[in-house]
Amino acid sequence: MELISRMLDGSIPYHFEGGPEPVRSGPGARQEDRIDHLKRVALFQECSRRQLKSVARIARVFQVSADTVITRAGAAGDEFFLIIDGSVRVQVSPDKEATLGPGAFFGEMSLLDGGPRSATVLAATPVRLLVITRPHFADLLQEVPGLTHTLLVTLSRRVREAEEREQRLASASTGL
Repeated sequence: MELISRMLDGSIPYHFEGGPEPVRSGPGARQEDRIDHLKRVALFQECSRRQLKSVARIARVFQVSADTVITRAGAAGDEFFLIIDGSVRVQVSPDKEATLGPGAFFGEMSLLDGGPRSATVLAATPVRLLVITRPHFADLLQEVPGLTHTLLVTLSRRVREAEEREQRLASASTGL
């Protein structure tokens, strides 16, 4: 009830144009389900079970109708989204589009830095999403200081892996 009250008073900014529907039961709504989904997210891969429980505690499940704009490129971002069911279309530019399905996630950069969205994301089908808001996440990092270190290690590893992929692609394209 508190979540809905906070959404209505504007202290939790959800910007879905079709209106999100909080999910209170079914797949993904239980704490254990949320933990299982979070385990698969690269950002949370190195988290302990206790840390995952803390993250799952602040995560909420929402159902979004097909054709709903979930994020808009250039808009401020305050949420991280993990797709539980359904699929979304990600539009980075008019000629660059991708489809994401269950297990995929988006909005992790906005969760960490609150910067503008880099893509517009639309629900291609009805979608069930696990959502973490930036203010709740910031509070969690204060409550569970070890989580910050775990996330920094994970992000560092991801940057190194991305750099290695880029170097391999550059080498392959020059024939070296």
